[in-house]
Amino acid sequence: MKILVINWQDWLNPLSGGAEIHLYETFRRIAEWGHEVTLFCSSFEGASEEETVDGIHIIRRGSRNIFNFIVPWYYLCKLRHEGYDIVVDDLNKIPFYTPFYVRKPLIAISHHFFGTSIFRETWFLTGAYVWFAEKLVDWIYRKTPFLVVSQSTLDEFIDRGFPKENFTLAMNAIDHGKLKPTGVSKSIEPGIGYFGRLKKYKSVDHVVQAFAKVKQGIPEATLTIIGKGSFQPELEQLAKELGVAEATRFTGFVSEEEKLRLLQKLWVVVNPSMKEGWGIVNVEANACGTPAVAADSPGLRDSVVNRETGELYPYGDIAALSERLIRILCDNELRDRYRSNALTFAQSLTWEKTAQITLATLDRIVSKQWKS
Repeated sequence: MKILVINWQDWLNPLSGGAEIHLYETFRRIAEWGHEVTLFCSSFEGASEEETVDGIHIIRRGSRNIFNFIVPWYYLCKLRHEGYDIVVDDLNKIPFYTPFYVRKPLIAISHHFFGTSIFRETWFLTGAYVWFAEKLVDWIYRKTPFLVVSQSTLDEFIDRGFPKENFTLAMNAIDHGKLKPTGVSKSIEPGIGYFGRLKKYKSVDHVVQAFAKVKQGIPEATLTIIGKGSFQPELEQLAKELGVAEATRFTGFVSEEEKLRLLQKLWVVVNPSMKEGWGIVNVEANACGTPAVAADSPGLRDSVVNRETGELYPYGDIAALSERLIRILCDNELRDRYRSNALTFAQSLTWEKTAQITLATLDRIVSKQWKS
């Protein structure tokens, strides 16, 4: 099968995130199984216009700011003549509206809708643009088959009136070859960690506020914030105002080796976001023997099995978050039980399984259209 994937960026882009990890891990395996995979995406400084990496041929054109306008033109002028059997439209914020102009078999991948959460990150006009663009998905993609990465995302589509039969659930996964216990001991002091972008909509300020409450009961506790983003200055200022700056460390970007070390060393990780496609960091932590505490939000509730691999709390409830952190940090027996369950849960999620479901779905769509 000859497959064209359209996404805003590739996994080598400095701005890549969970959607790009999903794309890479899924489609590199499909390429390994003998299929021809091309990714069309935006470019970035220093990137080649075209290259093949791990079996995926990457075509880069334009910047992130204009890529959605380039896609229809470049597809109609160039890509539609390349003999692709199916087009995969990876939806993320601003859609490409491929059902308007792609006449080949088509499937969309969705991680989650931003919805009103976009207004926490950007100014009103930009947020309104993204919100309206997503609303058009309800009309333009109504008859398009979808792959979704979590039950929460599937439920949201159903709530928006999409037919359930158009959806296939292919859960996110992790790289078990890289993410596993390697003998790193837990830190002596109770360590809390956050992994991810430092953006306002991620609600990392909730972690800092909860940590200040944790410190009142556990003075030796520490907080490590791993990642970078535009919200870091505000977070650093908040830590100072709450008197926890000395116990809070901002690492910035870290290598995969350092990430693995920290995932094992920390006692618990926190994911406080209002909304996620799935919450891959929760399961990455689980694979390293570390439980997760997460907001009971769409996506996050799929990657934390409450009271089994960690705990959920009502989004935005700082008191509830701090209470759960204190309970886990103080109860060795509970933490050990979560650790054991977390390892088992993480091991059940593999990219091979995700790729197999994805490939079977693509094959079914191509066969169905060919027969019709």
